Amino acid sequence: MTRTSRLKIATGTAVVTLLAVAALNSQSYTQSYARSQNQSQNNDKYALKSPSGIAFSDFKGYEDWADVSSARTDEILKVIVANPTMIKAFKAGIPGNGQPFPDGSMIVKLQWKHKKSTEAPFAVEVPDVFSQAFVMEKDSRRFPKSGGWGYAVFNYDPASDKFSPDAKSLSDCGFACHTPVKAKDYIFHPYQKR
Repeated sequence: MTRTSRLKIATGTAVVTLLAVAALNSQSYTQSYARSQNQSQNNDKYALKSPSGIAFSDFKGYEDWADVSSARTDEILKVIVANPTMIKAFKAGIPGNGQPFPDGSMIVKLQWKHKKSTEAPFAVEVPDVFSQAFVMEKDSRRFPKSGGWGYAVFNYDPASDKFSPDAKSLSDCGFACHTPVKAKDYIFHPYQKR
């Protein structure tokens, strides 16, 4: 093999290697950028506070909490999730045993507009546009006037992909609605059998 042939092969190999490295770096950059954008949106969401100071960051990780129950109105599909402290209390029989939920219990009601499924071979309504996260946290010292529970609402705008605290959402905003279930420590939804 001549020196020129070896030089062409070496040059070709170097070019292919550089192109492969560039492609891998580009893919890595794209994935990293997408992760940082998602992280940025979560960080923006978790920087929010309700008008009364309830921080969305208190509920960090709610996306992976266990389901408690679900509900549906004419306009809204709701899925209720709770943190491990509250799930443990539910499994111990609270509130059915007359005991209150312990401080540190947190519950989030995730709300979507719903629509009829166009894919299912039967009539079923499915989530459409996410609209709101209604949050409750138990802290008897912080919220003594509302049964130990603090309430807040964080609205979601799909056009901007951003959350915002509801301006009318004071820490006791849900208290009036929840007083009919005072005997169940202000919680409407029982932990559903599964």
